[in-house]
Amino acid sequence: MSENSRPEPGFSPERLAFFTDAIFAIAMTLLAVELDRPDEQELASARALGRFLVDQRDSYLAFALAFILLWSVWRRHHKLMDRIDRLSNAFTGWHAPFLLLVAFLPFPTAVIGASASNPLADTLFAGTMAAMVFCEAVIKEIASRTGLTTRDPGETRHQADGSWAVGLWFALSAVLAWVLPNAFVLWFFAPLASPYGGALISRLRRPHGDPQDVDTPRH
Repeated sequence: MSENSRPEPGFSPERLAFFTDAIFAIAMTLLAVELDRPDEQELASARALGRFLVDQRDSYLAFALAFILLWSVWRRHHKLMDRIDRLSNAFTGWHAPFLLLVAFLPFPTAVIGASASNPLADTLFAGTMAAMVFCEAVIKEIASRTGLTTRDPGETRHQADGSWAVGLWFALSAVLAWVLPNAFVLWFFAPLASPYGGALISRLRRPHGDPQDVDTPRH
């Protein structure tokens, strides 16, 4: 690699991708660390252990849900970074709040695991997820608008619309948690918000978008 083709110090896409992967790996591991362990009394018999496991069912459900959500966010970011040829200050800077929220998610996950019926607990988790996915959407917008992607920027813009839709879905569930006792069920349908809600957002914003966003075909 020639000297001119190397990125400026602090703007290596590979280093940012590796660091992001590490934060996601730690956060996903901490989800399991937050689970309660049975004490000696609860391990004394199969009945006692079974009762403990049943009592912790909400925690296990919260763990599984948060793990799947984090994995899906990481997977989308992985695909984005494979398209990135260079970095910018804005693209790098928006990773700070994005990764902060990723690292924070194990806490609201533990909270809803302990009290899934508490509307404030649901709001904390849904609000964290909404903010995280909104940061993801901004990162994709920056990548598509500033020419950081090596492939079709229109496709990255379309993926950003999907992220906006998922973020709005979580924000909606955070509000509905105060009027619906089982608003957290909406989280299981969040993946559907990306293709359908994203297509709607793309259609609504198209007349106001850049000409290249309208005319660029998607493969």
